[in-house]
Amino acid sequence: MIVPMKKVAVITQSKDADMALQKLRALGIMHIEYSQPPAGEDITGLKDDINTAGAAINILSSPAYKKIFPSRQEKPADWKFSAKHIADLEKRLQQLDAYSLILNSAIAEWEPWGDFAPEEIEKIKANNIYIGLYQVPVKEIKDIPAGVILKEMFRRAGVTRCVIISEKKPELSFKEIIPPKMSLEKMRIRLYEDQRMRELIVDDIMRYLVNLEALVGVKKDLEKHLELQEALRGMGMQGNIAYLTGYIPFDQARNLEQAAKQEKWGLLLQDPAEEDLPPVLLRNPHWIRLIEPVMKMLGIAPGYRELDVSPAFIVFFSIFFGILIGDAGYGLAYLLLTFWFQKKKGNSGNADIFYLLYILSSCAIIWGVLTGTFFGQGWLAARGIKPLVPALNNPGIMQRLCFLIGALHLSIAHLWRGLLKFPHLSCLADLGWIAVLWVSFFLAGALILGEAFPAFGLPMAICGIILVLFFTEPRKNLLKGLGAGFISVTFGLSFMSAFTDVVSYVRLFAVGLAGVAIADTTNAMAAGLGSGIAGLSAGVLIKVFGHVLNIVLGPIAILVHGVRLNVLEFGLNHTGLTWSGAAYKPLQESS
Repeated sequence: MIVPMKKVAVITQSKDADMALQKLRALGIMHIEYSQPPAGEDITGLKDDINTAGAAINILSSPAYKKIFPSRQEKPADWKFSAKHIADLEKRLQQLDAYSLILNSAIAEWEPWGDFAPEEIEKIKANNIYIGLYQVPVKEIKDIPAGVILKEMFRRAGVTRCVIISEKKPELSFKEIIPPKMSLEKMRIRLYEDQRMRELIVDDIMRYLVNLEALVGVKKDLEKHLELQEALRGMGMQGNIAYLTGYIPFDQARNLEQAAKQEKWGLLLQDPAEEDLPPVLLRNPHWIRLIEPVMKMLGIAPGYRELDVSPAFIVFFSIFFGILIGDAGYGLAYLLLTFWFQKKKGNSGNADIFYLLYILSSCAIIWGVLTGTFFGQGWLAARGIKPLVPALNNPGIMQRLCFLIGALHLSIAHLWRGLLKFPHLSCLADLGWIAVLWVSFFLAGALILGEAFPAFGLPMAICGIILVLFFTEPRKNLLKGLGAGFISVTFGLSFMSAFTDVVSYVRLFAVGLAGVAIADTTNAMAAGLGSGIAGLSAGVLIKVFGHVLNIVLGPIAILVHGVRLNVLEFGLNHTGLTWSGAAYKPLQESS
C-alpha cells in the first residue's frame, strides 16, 4: 500500500537552522521539499569532491583489478590528492592505449615496405636526388618514363608499392604515398616503451587499491554532507525566521511533534493539498516487497494518489517469467546461479532480489515440468518422457490460455480501480470495461482460433459500451455524460485497444515457443555431428553455445515482454497509472 503522507513545515530561528537540520537528520523521517533552489560555493565544491572520489572509485573497481584486490585496507593521508592522482594515471593510461592503437596500425601498414629512415630520405632529396613512394598498377609499370628508376617493394591486389628514384621529381599520374615521420624501428621502440610505461602506471594504480574502501566511505560522507547543505540552502528565510517544508509518513507525526516540543520549533502539520506532489512510500508484506527491486531498476513508482499494483505485479510477473522461459533446465540454471551469487555476495545488500530470483526460477522449473521441457523438448519426447500436462504443448490451447490470462489480468485492473471509486457512479464504467475485455477474449477466440462466438457476446458488448459511455464521467444530464464519456473513450482507452491488449498476451506463447525451438534446434545440430571424438566435441560446443545463448536472452525477453505487460498494458492502459511517483527519501544520517 502507498503510505499516506502529512505535509510538514518546521519553523525555527535562522541562527538555529543548522542545529534543527542536524536534529531532523537524526530523526530520519522527513522528506525535504526545497523552498528555494539550493546553491552556493560550498555545494558546488562538495559536488566536485563527490565526482573526484567517484571517478577514483570507478577506476579502482574496474574488472581489471578485481582479481588482485588486497585483503587489507587503509585510509589515505590525503584522499583528494590520491583520488586526483588515480584519475590522472587513468587518463595517461587511456592516452597510451590510444597512441598504441595508432602505432600498431602504422607498423602493420609499413612493415611490408621494410625498415627505412625518413630523415635519410630527406637528406638524399637535399642532394638533388628525388626519392618517392608510389602505388603503381602492375599493368602500367611499362609506362614509367626513361631515366626513372623503379624499385618494387611488394605487390597487393594487382598494385605494386614501389620506390621511384630520379634526378628530379617526374610527372607521374600514379598515387604518391607520403612516408611516416618515424622509422619502423623507432615505431617498435616507441611501442615497447609505451607498453613498459603502461605497466608502470598500472602498478602505480594498484598501489591505491588498499584505499578503495576508504574512498567509498569518503564519498558516502560527502554525499550525506551535501544532502545536509542542500537542505540548509533550500530552507525558506523570512528575516530571523527559517522554515523547512517537506513530508513525513502519517504515523510519524507524533514523533515529530515530540521533537518540535523538545527543540522549541514551530510546527505545521496538514494533509497534502490536491496540487501537492508528496513522495511515495510503499509498505507491503514481505512477499509483495520482493518486486520492489524490479521497480527500482526500472525507475518507476506509482503516483501518490494512484494504485499500488505491487501484489498483481509480482504474481503475474512470476507467471510471465515461467511461460516466457518455459524450460526447467534453464530455470535450474538460474536457480543455481542465484545461489552462487548469494553465497558469494552474502546478504549485505538487498536480499529481496535473491528471494525474487528463487521464485522466478522456480516458476520456470514448474512450467518446464508441466510441458516436458528440459533443455528442449525433442530429446525427452524421443525417449518416451511425457509432460505432466500435454495440452500445454498444443498451440491452440496455449493461445487461448494467453488470451485468458490477458483478459483476467486486465479485468483485475478495472475491478481494483472500480472498487476504489465505489460508491461513485464512475465505478460502473470499469464494470463496463470488464465486459468489453471479456467480449474481446471471445472475439480473439473466434477470429484467431476459429471458435464460435458465444450468443451472449453481443448483448454483453452492448451493455459494456453503454456503461463506459454513460459513466466514464457521469453527469446529471445523461446526454452530457454520454458526450463526456464518448470524448474520454475516443481520445483515451479506445474499445479497439481493449481487443489488441488482450491479443498482445499471445507474446507469452510466441516467445516461449521460440526459446523451445532454439533449444531443440541446438540439440538436433549437435546430434547430427556423429558419434566420433570430433563429432562429440563439436556437439558439446554447439550445445553449450546454444543453451547459454538461450539462458542469456531469457532475461531480455522478460524485460521486453514480461515487464511491458505489467507496466504498460496493465498499469498504464487499464489501471490508469502514470508511474510518475517520486520515491520517499528522508533526510537521515545513514542511507
